[in-house]
Formats: sequence, C-alpha cells, structure tokens
Amino acid sequence: MFYRLFLRPLLFLMPAERAHKFTLTLLKISLRIPIFGALLKRTYSPGKRAKGIERMGLKFKNRVGLAAGFDKDGKAFRDLASLGFGFVEIGTVTPEPQIGNPTPRLFRLPKDQAVINRMGFNNEGAKALWGRLVKGRPKNLILGGNIGKNKTTPNENAVEDYLRCMTTLHSLVDYFTVNMSSPNTPNLRELQDKEPLRIILQTLVDFNQSTPHPKPILLKIAPDLSEGQLDDIAEIVKELNLAGVVATNTTISREGLRTPEKVVTSIGNGGLSGAPLKKVSPHIVAHMRKKLGKDFTIIGVGGIMTAGDAQRMFEAGADLVQIYTGLIYRGPSLISEIADLD
Repeated sequence: MFYRLFLRPLLFLMPAERAHKFTLTLLKISLRIPIFGALLKRTYSPGKRAKGIERMGLKFKNRVGLAAGFDKDGKAFRDLASLGFGFVEIGTVTPEPQIGNPTPRLFRLPKDQAVINRMGFNNEGAKALWGRLVKGRPKNLILGGNIGKNKTTPNENAVEDYLRCMTTLHSLVDYFTVNMSSPNTPNLRELQDKEPLRIILQTLVDFNQSTPHPKPILLKIAPDLSEGQLDDIAEIVKELNLAGVVATNTTISREGLRTPEKVVTSIGNGGLSGAPLKKVSPHIVAHMRKKLGKDFTIIGVGGIMTAGDAQRMFEAGADLVQIYTGLIYRGPSLISEIADLD
C-alpha cells in the first residue's frame, strides 16, 4: 500500500532509468538502518503458505523470482533477496563491458501498465560480475546467470561470447539462462534459428558437461516466434537435454496498446513488457509444456502484474515465475502475494 500510494507517484516523476537506480539505492540504505530493515523484511516476506519447489536439482524456497535486467551487474541481488524472492536472475551479462544504447532508453506506458526498453545489454562485463559474486550470497537464495553476446561481436562468433560468460561465472551461479531473444541487440534474434541455436547450445552443453559440477542451462525465448519456430526450439531443448526454457522475453509488438499511437511512435524501438503480455506469454508457456512434457522446467515471465496472472501462468504449465514490470507498477507486495498462492 505504501509503495502504490506514496513511493510509486514519487518514482514516476523521475525518468524511468533514474528512478530504477534511486529505488535500488533507497532499498540499500533502508536495509542498513536496523528498524527500517526489519520492517521491510517483516512486511514483504512471504507467509507460511509459501511453497518451496525442487526443479533442475535445485531447491527453491518459493516459486517467485526476479527476472533478468533488474540487476544486470549483481550489485543489488543481496538486497533484493530481502524482499522475499525465491531466486534472482542477474544479467544479461556480456564478456566485455558495454555501455548499451543511447539514453533515454527506458520508458513507462502507465495507461498500459507497461514498459518499453532498449537498454542494449548495458553492463560492466563478466569479469566485474565475477568479482562481486565471489564475495558470497544470502543463504538459500538460488542465483541464475543470464548470458549474452557483445553488440560488436558478429553472429558467426557469438558462441565464443556465450562460452566466455559461462566459463567465467560457472562456479558462482546455480543455473544459466542463454539470452538470444532480446530485441535490443542488432540481429541477436537470428540466433534463435534452428542451426545457429543448435551450434551455440551444443558448445555450451559440451563445456558444461566437462565440469565437475554441471549447471542447469535454460534458453530464454521471444514471444514473437511462430509455432514452427517454437517446435524447433522444443526439439533442440530435448535433443541437447537442456534444463528447460524461460518464456518469454519482451515483445516487439505494439498491438492493442491504450497509449496514443503518436506517443508510442515517438518512443521508437525497444522491447515491450508488462500487462500487454498477459495473454501472449502464458500461451507460449502452454505450447512449450505440450511439446516438452513434464520433465523440463519452464519459468514463466511476461505480463505478471497480479497473483491471478501468476496463477494463470502456473496453470499454463510454468513451474516457476519471474516478475519485473509488475514490480514497478505493484511494488514488492506482489512477491508475497504470488508466493502465498495455494
């Protein structure tokens, strides 16, 4: 209630990217003041009804995770864990640091409860992330690493970028998500085609299996794929025995928005997230569950703005869910509302 009545109106007066940084700073400061820190944890921690779940050989204390993009550089995951997340996915990280696309690159669409971003994998690189993760993490927090390629790396060399990220972070995360579905890196989505996808994933699987402790590998997929493309992806996931998929990334569609077309056009390119994905993402989840069967893990993400949205994602076949835009519009109470679902 406090977030929606007081904090969100303040944050929405700021440019979106500045508000994001301010929020993480405010959370960090609050947690270091004993009274406020204890109050935050007591207010937002999931209740006794929160269900743990075991998937991919990992024990999640609840089924709600933070989607990649919120904490790209692993600077805030320890603080974010205090809000009650069962798992946090950091990244997308690339082998070399990159500044991302020019600002402004993050835009709110309040009439649609949506966000458009074209961040462009802005991050400090895999080596810097390694330096933060090696310092440890909160107990019982599952940590995922979302990996991508640098903008300047041609697609024919993309496998080298993904492999560098995996080798750097392998001992420090619990699972990997391979991101070839962001619309904000030129030509990246071409890697979701059957043959490039198979080559990259096979290389990562081979390296992973050569390590003393292989980690689950998930593939993050776009919501804009045809059923034929989804079927190809399902075939490769089964063939290579990946752990499963994260469905879905942001969409390039602008269909059915309430925000005036002139405003949307002025914003320009970028991936759309939030409420407009309520129907699309669960449909993709249901399709992938049908094709993959029960043994593969599906993390549902996209359009989860309420506990009811999360419930529909679970009913579609998701084992776990992740939130991002819902956190911006609803605040941290959304975490416990979903975690406490029956």
